[in-house]
Amino acid sequence: MTLRPTFDFDAVIVGGTPAGIMTGIAVARAGRRAVILERTAHIGGLPANGLGATDIQTKGATGGLFLDFVRRVKQQYIDKYGADSQQVIDCTEGYRFEPHVAEKILLEMIAEQGENLEVRTMRQFDHEPSNAIKEGAGLRQIKIVDRETGAEEIYSASVFVDATYEGDLAAAAGAPYMLGREGADEYGEPCAGKFYQRWGAPVDEFYSTGQGDNAVQSYNYRLPLTTVESNMTRIKKPRSYNREEYVSLIDDVRLNRFAGPPTPMEFDGIGAITNMVTVPNGKVDGNNQHAAFISTDLPEENWPYPTASWDWRDRFAERLRDYILGLFYFAQNDPDLPADFRERCNRWGLASDEFADNGNFPRQIYVREGRRIRGEYLFTAHDALSKRGSCAHMTSITASHYALDSHACLKREEGRPHTDGIFTYATTPYSVPYGVIVPLEVENLLIPVPASGTHIGFSTLRMEPCWMALGEAAGEAINVSLEDSSSVREVNVVELQRRLLAAGAVLTYYEDAAPGDPNYEALQYFALRGFLGDGYRAKLDELVSDEDRVQWTTWANTPELADLEGTRGQLLDRMYSEVSKRTDAEQAALYAGVEG
Repeated sequence: MTLRPTFDFDAVIVGGTPAGIMTGIAVARAGRRAVILERTAHIGGLPANGLGATDIQTKGATGGLFLDFVRRVKQQYIDKYGADSQQVIDCTEGYRFEPHVAEKILLEMIAEQGENLEVRTMRQFDHEPSNAIKEGAGLRQIKIVDRETGAEEIYSASVFVDATYEGDLAAAAGAPYMLGREGADEYGEPCAGKFYQRWGAPVDEFYSTGQGDNAVQSYNYRLPLTTVESNMTRIKKPRSYNREEYVSLIDDVRLNRFAGPPTPMEFDGIGAITNMVTVPNGKVDGNNQHAAFISTDLPEENWPYPTASWDWRDRFAERLRDYILGLFYFAQNDPDLPADFRERCNRWGLASDEFADNGNFPRQIYVREGRRIRGEYLFTAHDALSKRGSCAHMTSITASHYALDSHACLKREEGRPHTDGIFTYATTPYSVPYGVIVPLEVENLLIPVPASGTHIGFSTLRMEPCWMALGEAAGEAINVSLEDSSSVREVNVVELQRRLLAAGAVLTYYEDAAPGDPNYEALQYFALRGFLGDGYRAKLDELVSDEDRVQWTTWANTPELADLEGTRGQLLDRMYSEVSKRTDAEQAALYAGVEG
């Protein structure tokens, strides 16, 4: 290969995922130059590849560029179809969308940054250490292959960002990482280790050995399916079709044998093999059906994926595509299945207006969990389960909320109530500390996607809204570090938080307060230091009580405000004005009710 000249940027981002895009936007809007290097011909990661049902449990728990994206989705449907249209209803305030809409909006957000943000597609990073050039612990350059020409390119930057689902760049640079599942005895997390639970059963009805292993939760493709015949591509038998892989479905359907509650489950045909969530224009986002023993996930076979070569990954992606198409073909055509079941399944096909260059099938595999890079902070289940999780971290860079959630690690086993590894476990809105995206042992690198967490902790971080917020935080951290001539490891987190709040981020969630509200920045500052306690109501417009006034002014060391009357928000604002005049060291000495 011919060695090309070095390309220099303030930030080099590997991975055109939504998190990588948000990192690039945050860097570019501060007037710096960033480049996104994407292996495929398309940017957008999973939202642009079928994941149209946004995984967020509390709307408003995550803000910033993610919320900007959501609002643009809704406006797109309003502009095209009208405010009262079915499409606007089905987009659910912008949280549900079609793949091509997600890609279009992300491209528009990139284009608005002009020359400051460049995207180069068909650029492959191979995770050999020789492709990550270091000076001591600092990452200085990376080697990339242009997949269209075969030429090698070298990129240098002040800071690099690993926004890949796999964690390739961080691993090549020498950051320690985790694979598989920790045992129940390591961190005392619920659902840890080998885990079997009937889908939909109470959380305390499960069987588990608690034993850790190297199992990786399964992957699939998120399928935009439709019953609209004018926009439907019929599913054909794939080249590698193997009927024997699917025959267990015959008795499952005939006997109504599923992994859900003991009472019979009713599925409308194809719902027996895929879970469907409505998105606009007569489509659904088709995901794995957790109540089934066989669905669109393909457990076990993906275990080598996180550390495998791209050649192996591409073969597995083709295998997974054919497996899923084969499952649908079997459900629609196999004569041993009940005729009425086949008829109901045959109402569905692939959406013809999606992925026209790929047979109307998603271009990108859903890598739910690759390497988890070990960072300055290790996020566990307990960070999402505390009474007031969003008060836990003074260094929070985003709030988020989704259940602990994992897909299967093993295929069906005789006598087990479910496939091993599937769980969903309720959480509370929580905060994510900055250390989660700062890898150990490597300088000049941030990891907003392959973030630092246990298998259970990562199972809630791994949702696109949280990843997008972590990406935006990574971009703002780069800006702060370059302005201060500091490393991203030692970045001024208070300044980072100020910038995130100015951009509409949510660092700790309150149901009665949102970005743009009066007193919001002061609320966030003091809430992260434990001033407001465990609840999710800030009550900023209520008169401050004598007890809170004395306690808050004591903790903030603002005795001159001890007699100030007014609302809770007004007092927080006055305290914030005084505290902001102090040095970083003086602010660090403030009371912290919950230290993260």
